[in-house]
Amino acid sequence: MAAMASRRNPLLTSLPLYLTWRSLRYRTICSGHLGFASSSPSISEQIPVPGMKVLETFKEEFEIGSRSITFETGKIARFANGAVVMSMDETKVLSTVASSKGDAARDFLPLTVDYQEKHFAQGVIPTTFMRREGAPRERELLCGRLIDRPIRPLFPAGFYHEVQVMASVLSSDGKQDPDVMAANATSAALMLSDIPWGGPIGVIRIGRICGQFIVNPSMDELSLSDLNLVYACTRDKTLMIDVQAREISEKDLEAALRLAHPEAVRYLEPQIRLAARAGKSKKEYTLSMVSDITFEKVRNLAEAPIEAVFTDHTYGKFERGEALDLITQDVKRALEEECDEESLKVLPKVVDTVRKEVVRRRIIAEGLRVDGRHLNEVRPLYCESGNLPILHGSSLFSRGDTQVLCTVTLGAPGDAQRLDSLVGPPTKRFMLHYSFPPFSINEVGKRVGLNRREVGHGTLAEKALLAVLPPEEEFPYTVRINSEVMASDGSTSMATVCGGSMALMDAGIPLREHVAGISVGLVTEVDPSTNTIKDYRILTDILGLEDHLGDMDFKIAGTRKGITAIQLDIKPAGIPLDIICECLEPALRGRLQILDRMEQEINAPRTQHYRNSPRLATLKFSNDSLRRLLGPMGALKRKIEEETGARISVSDGTLTVVAKNQSVMDKVQEKVDFIVGREIEIGGIYKGVVTSVKEYGAFVEFNGGQQGLLHISELSHEPVVRVSDVVSIGQQISLMCIGQDVRGNIKLSLKSTLPRPGSDTNNVVEGSIPITKQAPSVWASIGDVPDSEEKQNSDLEELPVAKDETSEGSLPTSKLPSFLIRSAAECDEEEKSAGFNQSSRNTSKPRSISGSNDKLKTSPPQNGMSDSAKNVKKSKISSQKEKDINSIFTILSMGEDGDKHGSAFNANSQNDLNDTKEVPETCTGAKNLKLGMKLNAKVYQIRTHGLVLDLGGGIRGMYRFEGDNDKRDFKVGDELHVMCSSFSTKGIPVMSLVEDE
Repeated sequence: MAAMASRRNPLLTSLPLYLTWRSLRYRTICSGHLGFASSSPSISEQIPVPGMKVLETFKEEFEIGSRSITFETGKIARFANGAVVMSMDETKVLSTVASSKGDAARDFLPLTVDYQEKHFAQGVIPTTFMRREGAPRERELLCGRLIDRPIRPLFPAGFYHEVQVMASVLSSDGKQDPDVMAANATSAALMLSDIPWGGPIGVIRIGRICGQFIVNPSMDELSLSDLNLVYACTRDKTLMIDVQAREISEKDLEAALRLAHPEAVRYLEPQIRLAARAGKSKKEYTLSMVSDITFEKVRNLAEAPIEAVFTDHTYGKFERGEALDLITQDVKRALEEECDEESLKVLPKVVDTVRKEVVRRRIIAEGLRVDGRHLNEVRPLYCESGNLPILHGSSLFSRGDTQVLCTVTLGAPGDAQRLDSLVGPPTKRFMLHYSFPPFSINEVGKRVGLNRREVGHGTLAEKALLAVLPPEEEFPYTVRINSEVMASDGSTSMATVCGGSMALMDAGIPLREHVAGISVGLVTEVDPSTNTIKDYRILTDILGLEDHLGDMDFKIAGTRKGITAIQLDIKPAGIPLDIICECLEPALRGRLQILDRMEQEINAPRTQHYRNSPRLATLKFSNDSLRRLLGPMGALKRKIEEETGARISVSDGTLTVVAKNQSVMDKVQEKVDFIVGREIEIGGIYKGVVTSVKEYGAFVEFNGGQQGLLHISELSHEPVVRVSDVVSIGQQISLMCIGQDVRGNIKLSLKSTLPRPGSDTNNVVEGSIPITKQAPSVWASIGDVPDSEEKQNSDLEELPVAKDETSEGSLPTSKLPSFLIRSAAECDEEEKSAGFNQSSRNTSKPRSISGSNDKLKTSPPQNGMSDSAKNVKKSKISSQKEKDINSIFTILSMGEDGDKHGSAFNANSQNDLNDTKEVPETCTGAKNLKLGMKLNAKVYQIRTHGLVLDLGGGIRGMYRFEGDNDKRDFKVGDELHVMCSSFSTKGIPVMSLVEDE
């Protein structure tokens, strides 16, 4: 009993033995509650235990191309008419088929193939808002077409029951592309079902790396391969070919096809064995067949007039179609008079069959086509590039009545399409979108979403052009081609290839060479008894009618060197591979003819300055600078994009800008420079905003938040009384950086960007001279400059010189003044000093040097000294009473070799300027000037607070008045006995008077 109790509740195994004695009626634990032990059996023991369900599964394992492959059925999707799971490594694909039971009245096969890749196959949750998979993506539509194309021709004639194929990826390791696996799994599922089908088929992928073919390459191998061939076949015939290549030759392609066929056949035997073990017997479906009596009756009525229409080569596409419709109406009236209801039901299909017989018979027997061309003749061509000049690139291509308009749009790398697929690259930078509007065939229809046919044709043209695009490192743009079909009469996808190639060159994209495409058709004569081909004709550049009534549509695109893309679709149940390979030669001849005509129109990429082509700039910034540019939540970046229309993308340390044209690019870079800033260069032009206005100048914010001083002397070439007369707070102006003071303050100039009065040239610095250090060149009111401030005025950097062209007799206008940037408090204090409040002893009217037309005499440069070392520096001194403007007296110091160079000007009077004399080139006494040395000097100029002394040999010194009593009646030219008492920080000798003994 204890054992039974412990089986009912595992907790009893941990209780002491005496607590389970029933004779003592101890309470026990049952189902987690305290209670008395019962002698009756538990209710749970009365419920029968469910039995073990056994799923009968069937497997077929084999190897192809060093890959282990498995077909399995019976475990999942057991209610489907046919269900197979195909496994290769860790990738598993489920394919199911089902068919409708009713007999619907229709004259076509409603076959639907749905391929789906769900994110659970890689353990990922979708990133959509609903976290669910949405509408089919382009890749899913393409994989569905890849499955549909080889299986459709194998359904029996007259089988018009609805069939649905659903393929889904169960798991993916990312190593194998599931599309080929889904096609093989679909073939196996059709073999297991009761649907009549002429399979099985085998689908194989072939790659080539370094000249060696690879069977079933992995995704990594495929990225290195120059060939991506998908080949589908039965045991002895080809069903479908899809190729993307990098200019592979026709000979190498034929070798790949002949290798692919036996490898694909190896898929057939495992499917046959699996169908023999687990397949259903084929069901007898009702086939919609036309009786021989009905067919003969309609043919007798319609064959002669139809042949007359096809014999007349003057008919165009729509004229021919209208004539054939009239014939159908005549036959219909004849049958209505006879009350032949059975023939009326199948009349459109029978008339179409009669048309097919007439056209094919004339091509096989007489070698005559519908429009009168030879079998290998290409229709007349029309090529035009740049027909829409405002676009980045455009072209118009016509072949016969088929016409396609192609446009090219370039974008930033961030505009690349994001591919949300299980395998392959995450993005795609080259896109071709093909559009087939109803008006191109004179029909009425409405535009809907993604169309399988449009997606398939666009992808084919995209693969054809991708081989000649430059690598991303050389051409980082995102490229989009729009192909708009203007008129359709056969092979619009190949016309898209031709038009797209010309549009790319018109956009300036450096293609290696042109790509052209052509469609090749086939008309066969089959022996009904043996179902073998007795005779055939290959047609070059087929019409839409020849595509409809023929057996094959073989689209081949490539360059002169080789093939870049192929798509083969057939209508019969297979075509021998030998005939397929034979079609490559006439396709090459036709392709070369088209390339010749395209190269006559445009044979090289246009240069970017030819039209409004976009501009792309890649700039390097620190992450902090990029954060300033983005702004909070990217608001600043979006604002720049809205204002300019440019595209900005930011990555780690890199800013990529794509603009519509150069003017837009300049606006974007200007805004970026203002926010982030760039390296400041002397002579560079910057845009800034005035933040404050002072009496001595204005402070300007520019280059990403940096501050600079625009001095009042740099506002205009004319004298400026008030700063507010020229600039105001918040005004945006263009300024030139003219230098930097010893404290690191940036000096700006507005007048350097303005044209000089009376001159047609713009005084904008085009270049800058090397920055060299020289002796001080500015002396302003020496008497009142504090010692602390005097020590701070060290050597100044030389300023750039404008490259203005001046006449021989005019004054050079490239001399830029230098000045010291002080704080507002320092300037206010200096303006209140006595030196600025006293009037000049010289009462003559001041004159600006830049306004003089007198020729400035300077010494020629010696010992490597540049001409810029002799620039005249000026400083502005304002008087509170007279408001006069006095020039700063300038002394140029000696060179490094000890030779003395200098010239002095008195800008306080017109006479001083005109009487300026040439300074001697050498001075023998300059080297011997030492402290305590006594010598005779002449008064050169009288200043408010001291004298300027001529020490001889072009050397100037200064004598400072010690007080008001020291101011004597000095005259210019007086000879004084002085002694060198000190040197200023600028190297100017400071002299003192020596009393005569």
